[in-house]
Amino acid sequence: MQEAKVIEIGCGEWGFRNLPMREHFEIAREFGFKWLEFGIGGDQIGRLSEFPQPNEIEDFKSLNEEYGIATPFCCIENDFTLSDDNDHLKMLDKVKKQILAAADCGAKQVRLFAGFTPVEEVNSEIWERMIKAFWDADQLCESLGLTIAIETHGGITFDEEESAHHFNSVSTDPDSLNCLIEQLPPRVGFNYDPGNIKAVRPGDKDCCLTIVNERINYCHLKDWKRQGEGWVAVAIGDDDLDYRPIFENMNYKGVCLIEYEPLHDSRDGIHRSLNYLQRIEEQSQILEFII
Repeated sequence: MQEAKVIEIGCGEWGFRNLPMREHFEIAREFGFKWLEFGIGGDQIGRLSEFPQPNEIEDFKSLNEEYGIATPFCCIENDFTLSDDNDHLKMLDKVKKQILAAADCGAKQVRLFAGFTPVEEVNSEIWERMIKAFWDADQLCESLGLTIAIETHGGITFDEEESAHHFNSVSTDPDSLNCLIEQLPPRVGFNYDPGNIKAVRPGDKDCCLTIVNERINYCHLKDWKRQGEGWVAVAIGDDDLDYRPIFENMNYKGVCLIEYEPLHDSRDGIHRSLNYLQRIEEQSQILEFII
């Protein structure tokens, strides 16, 4: 019989973006999570400020101690595919400052984006700037004991019904992903988000797992469901993305983070996600989930 595959489950932060930071920890404790993601910047109530000051960082670290919940995963908002060189340099400078803040917060991994320019508009100049930015950021991260995870995330626009319309970026397009793997620093990995791949290319049942499997160092768990001509974010198990073969075939052995995005029923969405994990654990011969 194949050896059991134990997967630790933590709690993502994006669904808490309108909640004060303390409430993130309270919800995580209610469910018994030992791992919690946090964010820096982006002008969200539920994140640390764009450039956190020492007192803000100390207040955040005190929550770690008070609740006994680890926060090694930090989300940073960025776009390294901007068309203007000056804008790009400002973006890189901001990211470096936020990486320093993440390290001061005790993070061990930073989630970055490659960018949200449609893949067909990323010319050689933009591509080269993007790759160099990751080399520069990785050099800083290495000196601080951090690693970078690039989220598999396409670009998104919203229609009048608030349905999300996804398009390929360089981190969801298969050919671009292969090029990224060849050209990125070896230490840089991917925040694998199968739901995001599904929303860009619903026909890709592999969700690019075969391409990125050896470089996954972070993982978000969610799904998207059709709403009109677009999509709306839902919990895993709420739609048709089958996570069982993904978990069974994924080489990554770190914590997988439930990223339930809707704001109106955070606790219920996390609960449904955990129930789904329990169901596929019962169906599988090898999977075991722990929180």
